[in-house]
Amino acid sequence: MQIKMKLKSLLIDPASNMPIIILRDETSEEVLPIWVGIFEANAIAMQMEKITSPRPMTHDLIKNILLGFHLNLEKIVINDLRESTFYATLHLKQNGSAHEIDARPSDAIALALRTGAPIFVEKDVLEKAKNVDIRELSEADRLRKWLENIDPKELGKYEM
Repeated sequence: MQIKMKLKSLLIDPASNMPIIILRDETSEEVLPIWVGIFEANAIAMQMEKITSPRPMTHDLIKNILLGFHLNLEKIVINDLRESTFYATLHLKQNGSAHEIDARPSDAIALALRTGAPIFVEKDVLEKAKNVDIRELSEADRLRKWLENIDPKELGKYEM
């Protein structure tokens, strides 16, 4: 089962100084943090702030290619979590034909923001993310507790 999520915010993990995308389910208020690289975070932040670059950035280029070939990004799905790595797929349609393309979640989210495509997360991915071995990811557990208790006002200017 897929759960529709919204990009809630983009913030910096205080422990690692790495950017984190925060996805949130509008109905149950489940939260899914995904650590991303600085370049991917920048691409997402630029779109959130509606900043355009003088020349197309990579995700803008991909959007233009999709438009040029009449491909519609129907949705993105974060569909797996293995060994602390999230996986995603782009769900495309072209002339009635469906296509699924493997993608990193950060790239998929950056593209979804540019095209207006909805973001989904498989229910079992949310469950796996909750049940990560604390001994392996003590920082992730600490962050999860921090996120659960954070005041929404602390989520920064990138709140959507």
